[in-house]
Amino acid sequence: MSRAGAPLKGRAGRLARLMPSASPSSAARTPFVLLVVLLLGGGLITLLLLNSALNEGSFRLSELKRDTTELTDEQQALQRDVDSYSQPGALERRARELGMVPGGSPAFLDPDGTVRGVPTKATAPPPSPSPTPTPSPEPTPEDGAQADEAGAGVPSPTPFGTATPSPGAAAEPESEDAPENTPATPPPTTPGR
Repeated sequence: MSRAGAPLKGRAGRLARLMPSASPSSAARTPFVLLVVLLLGGGLITLLLLNSALNEGSFRLSELKRDTTELTDEQQALQRDVDSYSQPGALERRARELGMVPGGSPAFLDPDGTVRGVPTKATAPPPSPSPTPTPSPEPTPEDGAQADEAGAGVPSPTPFGTATPSPGAAAEPESEDAPENTPATPPPTTPGR
């Protein structure tokens, strides 16, 4: 008889009884393998969902950064416009367009009620003389026909004895009642300007 078929005795027999037989062991492993496969599959799906959520967040973040950059550029452009409008020269020009004039010399009230300084009324400075256009000689019908034939823009000859005003010549006053040399009063200045 062979030893493989004989029952084990002693210590080996006790160990053999503790070990499960071959057929029940494969049935017991099936739920464990399914559990491990489900855990690995669930972990992989969770990892993919987390990765896609992070990618979506990074796209949103880059879009918000681009919007922030555009809005910052727009704010800086608007600030430059405000700064250019608030410069003293621009304020003065806009005030003159609205009809405002520089104030006269100010007067101050002391706490005891006395007035320091002499207040003066604000007056508009005299308007600056605008250059008057020089009248161009009117062509006569005969000269007009020649000008049409010769081409437009060519001045017609003036007869001798007539004076044409030159562009740099000043107009002479027509009446003798006007004062010849009237001093122009300078515009009042405000301290600090």
